[in-house]
Amino acid sequence: MRIQGKRVWIAGQFIAAQMEIEDGAISRIHGYGAGPADQDYGDKRIVPGFIDIHTHGAYDFDTNDGRPEGLRNWMKRIPEEGVTAILPTTVTQMPDVLTKAVANVAAVVKEGYEGAEILGIHFEGPFLDMEYKGAQPPEAIASASVEQFKKYQEAAQGLIKYITLAPERDPDHALTRYCSTHGVVVSMGHSAATYEQALLGIANGATSMTHVYNGMTPYHHRKPGLVGTAFRVRDIYGEIICDGCHSHLAALNNFFTAKGRDYSIMISDSLRAKHCPPGGEYQLGGHDIEIGEDGLARLKGTDTIAGSTLNMNRGLKILVEQALVPFDTALNSCTINPARCLGVDHRKGKIAAGCDADLVVLDDDYSVLQTWCRGRAML
Repeated sequence: MRIQGKRVWIAGQFIAAQMEIEDGAISRIHGYGAGPADQDYGDKRIVPGFIDIHTHGAYDFDTNDGRPEGLRNWMKRIPEEGVTAILPTTVTQMPDVLTKAVANVAAVVKEGYEGAEILGIHFEGPFLDMEYKGAQPPEAIASASVEQFKKYQEAAQGLIKYITLAPERDPDHALTRYCSTHGVVVSMGHSAATYEQALLGIANGATSMTHVYNGMTPYHHRKPGLVGTAFRVRDIYGEIICDGCHSHLAALNNFFTAKGRDYSIMISDSLRAKHCPPGGEYQLGGHDIEIGEDGLARLKGTDTIAGSTLNMNRGLKILVEQALVPFDTALNSCTINPARCLGVDHRKGKIAAGCDADLVVLDDDYSVLQTWCRGRAML
């Protein structure tokens, strides 16, 4: 099969090109019009598929639910916003709930599914700081434990690829060191860590930071904390929610200016309410949440933000059109950067021969016209 367009994102720029696809991967790339094309998208933009490494759910499903049919439905439908790869993300809960949740993901991966590829599991909590837990259930916050994590990883059949923890709550950085030496990306978040504590976390293996600005001490010029660490240490990754609500547009611009084009990662941090009708009743970690007119989820009856309903294509538009982040920097944040963070950039995050045929066709208003997941049209 051959797909072509006059604006294909290759090597950090748009060029006219034709992609030859075999067995779900891009086998060759030719010049535009090199041969008969099965699909010609003309002047529409063709970019790499989006990768969301921090997302709890959508379509009234939450990773913690542990329901195979809900997970399958999520993966099949999420390409509608351009997502071709994903890390289903847990939220802090009791061990039995988390064990069931990760086991469910492992079972679905083993048995098969359609749509966006599950690259692993993002294990957010329960090893977090109580003060900066955000909407994470306080009754389930636990001390970092290598032995407990091993039990979760066993239930997940090795699929936990990314963990959020508070470095100051990890005694002797034991869990950080264990994860970082066993193929699990350690991300610092929901934490009151000082700048100095954050540097020790990095020294012991942490390579990312979870939703910068949110779930951490505010930046202060004499107490930089995690935010200051994200700005100063430019070669560790930093997730950020790009809905314009979790962080002011100016703060988004500041973050991307500091991190540059190679280490920023856009995430949705979406909840089960995404792609659901407004006005429904939902829960997060067993606690009631409500969705405001701004699309934000909050713990019911409070101002505590509990997550978002952000679509990734809309996040890209917000970054470029409102936060005035350069297009290549914004696009990298949801394609090649998360792929590099997870160590899958040899096949994900870019349009090149040998990579998976994960493609998104965007209209000029950033709406998704078509998504290809490993060479299969999904819309």
